[in-house]
Amino acid sequence: MQALSPTLAAQAHRSQELLDAVRRDAPLVQCLTNFVSMNYAANALLAVGASPAMVHAVEEAPEFARLSGAVVINIGTLSAPWLDSMLLTAGAAGEAGIPWVLDPVAHHATAFRRDAVARLLDLRPAIIRGNASEIIALAGGRSAGKGVDAGNAVAQAEQSASAIAQARGSVVAVTGEVDFVTDGIRSARIAGGSALMPRVTATGCALSATVGAFAAMSPGDPYAAAVAALSCFALAGARAGAVAEGPGSFAWRFLDALASLEADSLTRESPLR
Repeated sequence: MQALSPTLAAQAHRSQELLDAVRRDAPLVQCLTNFVSMNYAANALLAVGASPAMVHAVEEAPEFARLSGAVVINIGTLSAPWLDSMLLTAGAAGEAGIPWVLDPVAHHATAFRRDAVARLLDLRPAIIRGNASEIIALAGGRSAGKGVDAGNAVAQAEQSASAIAQARGSVVAVTGEVDFVTDGIRSARIAGGSALMPRVTATGCALSATVGAFAAMSPGDPYAAAVAALSCFALAGARAGAVAEGPGSFAWRFLDALASLEADSLTRESPLR
């Protein structure tokens, strides 16, 4: 294994500390996420050691945000009532100093989604997690995405991610074959995972939820939170992919790998590049 630079070694050590913290404190993560991902995202949060709450009704979600360690907003199955709740909840989280994560699923596909994401961005998410096509489009570029599927490589989105981070003051995580995370100043690439991950629905949504768990433990440094969450998924994905027979067995093997991931593996086997 290639030796890490001092900067990446420090980031890997911080990731180890954050995984230990998540498992120690079991942060409450409120997810306003899509119907497709609710079950798998909740199971991923439980596997990593966090406590999921799929609370989205406008009558209670903003109030509940103030009780949470972090909030995750995913627009996968967007509707007008859900958008109202998302906007109020993000606002409540911001007022309370609670970090929140935005997953702008297929935001470029329709005018309704584009408007929704523009309004959510104005509420200053701590972290934005998307695929390469979503991030390119979010920066105003022309993406090759098809619906929720990426049509661009992560490397093509790195400049867009940096531009968004600098303009918005948010950490941007671009996920794909080799992930890229930046806060506009620092950056890291994270290798690993499995080719089976895109063939299991809600894997990306579960990652966004898990980013929220780490953000809850690192509210002053969302960059470290994103790096830690993506590192966990990279290692667990590689382990599950090595023994899975296909996407069906990968789905449950991945949850097992995430649950059994040793915190010190984030330094011993760091996927940071």
